[in-house]
Amino acid sequence: MSTAQELYTTGIREHFAPALRALGFRGWRHSFSLPDRDRWAVLGVHAVRSDGRVRYTVNLSVTDKAAWDRRRIRPDANDPTGLERWHAPIGEVMPVGGEVWWEVVPGPRWLVAVEDSVAAVRGYALPELRRRLRPEDRGPYLLPAALDGVNNALAIAGVARIQRAELADGILELRGAWSRHDPAARQVLAGAARGFLSARDHRFRLVRVLDTLDRPLWEFPAGNQDGAG
Repeated sequence: MSTAQELYTTGIREHFAPALRALGFRGWRHSFSLPDRDRWAVLGVHAVRSDGRVRYTVNLSVTDKAAWDRRRIRPDANDPTGLERWHAPIGEVMPVGGEVWWEVVPGPRWLVAVEDSVAAVRGYALPELRRRLRPEDRGPYLLPAALDGVNNALAIAGVARIQRAELADGILELRGAWSRHDPAARQVLAGAARGFLSARDHRFRLVRVLDTLDRPLWEFPAGNQDGAG
């Protein structure tokens, strides 16, 4: 059986890195950046090995190229120097907040952690890096605070909170322990969808709600928030 280190190396090389390059990043192994003329927007993978397991997290940074004296070599988001315009662990731009780590252990489901980390980059890290490269844009794509009101409303209704939210290609996907036969959840989430979509922001055109097994529950398209399904 492959060791955790071997699986982690395979996961980063054959799954994580190709997925990031497909999203527009350049780089390999543990350092990636988005192409930009004036700034380094960098994503770094930081791994810790112990007790036959590998845990890793993702750090983000944006640095002005004019302030970076080694301009041909991108900064290391895992090793801040103080020259950064912005630096944060990925957990700070996710709904959970704080530190977020993924763990690779030998077994049939070892790739799940890698796939989940790719989803976190696609749904949170990439939009936030793009936003900080273009501060003149219309505000954040989706920051954790944007979900606070929805989760508070769900809690008041006695309904499970949002476990994961992903925003890509104009589709906001919300996942949680809900059921199609849960009218309270549907009502609260429909209201949240109206809030997201009513701003007529080109980044939002559909809110899709799924359960924790990725089974679709409801969809709320822009201009018709009654919901399908």
